[in-house]
Amino acid sequence: MTDAQNRPGLGILFILGGVIAISINDMLVKMLAGEYPLHQIIFSRSLIGVLFSLVFVQMEGGFSILRTKTPGLHVVRGLLVIVANMTFYAAVAVMPLAQATALFFVAPLFITLLSIPILGEKVGPKRLGAVVVGFMGVVVMQQPWASDVITVGRVAMLLPVAAALTYALMQVLTRKLGATAKASAMAIYIQGMFLIVSLLFFVIAGDGRFAEGQTNASLQFLLRAWVWPDQSDLLVFGALGLCSGIIGYCLSAAYRLASAATIAPYEYIGLPLAILWGWSLFGEWPDAATWWGCGLIVFAGLFVFLRETQRDVPRTGWRRRSMRR
Repeated sequence: MTDAQNRPGLGILFILGGVIAISINDMLVKMLAGEYPLHQIIFSRSLIGVLFSLVFVQMEGGFSILRTKTPGLHVVRGLLVIVANMTFYAAVAVMPLAQATALFFVAPLFITLLSIPILGEKVGPKRLGAVVVGFMGVVVMQQPWASDVITVGRVAMLLPVAAALTYALMQVLTRKLGATAKASAMAIYIQGMFLIVSLLFFVIAGDGRFAEGQTNASLQFLLRAWVWPDQSDLLVFGALGLCSGIIGYCLSAAYRLASAATIAPYEYIGLPLAILWGWSLFGEWPDAATWWGCGLIVFAGLFVFLRETQRDVPRTGWRRRSMRR
């Protein structure tokens, strides 16, 4: 990373802006989940988001920056992000926002595990122990010992974990192959993939025929027929598009300007924001098992990031001493 790119303060500001936009985006999707299909929401959000992203493209150099030498990488990244979005929002439709968000935060733990076989990184016993603690948090939230307590199906509770896994695969793939594109260009690639996949959903299932007879709320959300938005919801769709443009740009910029170990811990502000939205708008308040599970997952994630930072310090210092010689 060059000196021009190594700007941790600016990277932190971008990640904070991106996470706030993500939190608002998740809240708005949950508001629309009872009336519209997920692929229609994603299509509308991405169509508006592309327009905002094109403004950023012009600011960063014009349409020429959209050229890429690794189109396949961007397609794979886009598909992984789409799967992560679909599984997460299918969960948000049927479970408390804070619970889904907390379960999704096992993503850093998946990144740690996947970096071993894919990146060939060495992970010490302390970080592996933190990973175990984090997944214990998932078990606590699942409460396998209390079958009569869970109000959300356990399969639905695994959806945010599946979202975290696909998100982690995307991040590890990006680290392995490298991402040299501008932040705005990367946002356009992702938005384009969302539009293509959403249109395919419309062609195949847009009339709602696959939703007939479905009793599962998550599947209904995925397969419901497209409908023209109510006038009162148009502003919500517009806000989703704005959030989409902000998210795509801010996250790409953050991870280009600073190391993941520096900025990733700030993503955890998304959890108290999810609790706030759930309590204030949907009347949701986490139960004791969710609080304990959240605590274990957040502790494990932050510990892993701390160990990453400590692990990198000696190597950075060695490089500086070598340069002075």
